Amino acid sequence: QVQLVESGGGLVQVGGSLALSCQTSGRTLNKFPMAWFRQAPGKEREFVAGTEWKGAGVYHGDFADVVKGRSTITRGAFGNQISLEINNLKPEDTAVYFCALRSSSLEASRGPSDFDYWGQGTQVSVSS
Repeated sequence: QVQLVESGGGLVQVGGSLALSCQTSGRTLNKFPMAWFRQAPGKEREFVAGTEWKGAGVYHGDFADVVKGRSTITRGAFGNQISLEINNLKPEDTAVYFCALRSSSLEASRGPSDFDYWGQGTQVSVSS
């Protein structure tokens, strides 16, 4: 089994920044895609950002339009960590953020159903 644990959530003021981190445990899955999703009350779970292995420890990043230009995603060299930083936070960013790993394919995806392992989620609240 693979376990993922998110951290870094909290209450942040509008316009502030927040860094989220996710650590994995279990078997090594450095080549498999990982991604961040979020889900707000009354809304469907949506893709935020993800990574795909490109070889030689290099990862390709993919960002949803809602965070593109104000976010950064990093994948640890050993593939056991993934971080997400969102700047200029907005009230609309309020949600539970989940990290996820896809073990069935090396291809990146924006679809939650393609990911096999999920963390418990960490709450991000942006004050209006």
